[in-house]
Amino acid sequence: MINIDAKALDKIVKNTIAAVERSKAQIFDIYDAARVEMEKVRLDVERVKQETADIIFRVDELEKKERRSRYRLMEVSRNFRQYTEDDIKAAYEDTSNVQLELAMARLQEQNLRRQRDEMELRLKTLKSTVEKAEELASQVGAVLGYWGSQMGDVVTQIESLQARQNFGAKIIKAQEEERRRVSREIHDGPAQAMANIVFRAEVCERLMESDVARAKLELGDLREQVRIALKETRKIIFDLRPMTLDDLGLVPTIRKVLETIKERSAVFSEVKVLGNEKRLEPHIEIGLFRIIQEALSNVEKHAKASNIWVRIDFRPSVVSAVVEDDGKGFDTVESVGNESFGLMGMRERINLLRGELTIKSEVGKGTRVFVTVPLGP
Repeated sequence: MINIDAKALDKIVKNTIAAVERSKAQIFDIYDAARVEMEKVRLDVERVKQETADIIFRVDELEKKERRSRYRLMEVSRNFRQYTEDDIKAAYEDTSNVQLELAMARLQEQNLRRQRDEMELRLKTLKSTVEKAEELASQVGAVLGYWGSQMGDVVTQIESLQARQNFGAKIIKAQEEERRRVSREIHDGPAQAMANIVFRAEVCERLMESDVARAKLELGDLREQVRIALKETRKIIFDLRPMTLDDLGLVPTIRKVLETIKERSAVFSEVKVLGNEKRLEPHIEIGLFRIIQEALSNVEKHAKASNIWVRIDFRPSVVSAVVEDDGKGFDTVESVGNESFGLMGMRERINLLRGELTIKSEVGKGTRVFVTVPLGP
């Protein structure tokens, strides 16, 4: 018979539950990153589909144009006595230019089709990752609830400890798999952009010998493609973990998020800081940032607001934040779905921070999200 120190066991169980809670927060971080990336890929898929349809139409038109130019060249060649040397030269150059343009368009069509197929596969993988993260988070919550209700029973504590070890292994495995996936997505995303840049560079090389003016235009487009690729790479990095949060703190990072929303949606925003702005503990800063980020994301996606106001109040023992919009609002929190993963994530994060979260809204009068987090032990 094994003798167990109840106090030691109680401490072990509490430490284990705390570890699972931290892991659960990490799962939400993984989910947030995957969801943001999934939305980005979805938009990219729609864009590439449209570009593919456009280039297919262009290829069809160029094929018709190429046939007409070849007929014209055949006519001139057969009746060369009826045409001047300039007419023959013009017909030849016209046919050659159309054929070159058609070849480049076909190459672009092939590249876009391949890019579309690869991105659709990435989107399918991302959807699966988001679903798995949601399911795993629910399982972790169930385990935490079970353990909390059985703390007084030594036998159950031992069983819970064993379950924690087994489940913790699954969490670690999920984290590692997700980290590999995120790493692969970061690599593949910019890589696709670089592949397109290489393709455009090849087009420029061909044009340098036949059409310098056109080559200059293509180089201008190439420069724009490089700029877009750099912007997308920085966005991926910011969405996964904003560097400004580590370097500058909560308020500058929130301002950066609002600037991005304004660029996408033309929504006016204002950040007001009360008290003495200061750096917070890392886990408080990231938790509070994710809650505010989710609230702002909901405004952008659902509220149809014209204005967003964010107020952050720094006090000696507590930090609070209010996110307010003038959007369409809703009747109750339940009407937007208490089981939605975004709202569930906000509640889970505020629980981990031992804070309070309140959402108030009225139809036609916008929404307010109140967050309060203690700073003491």
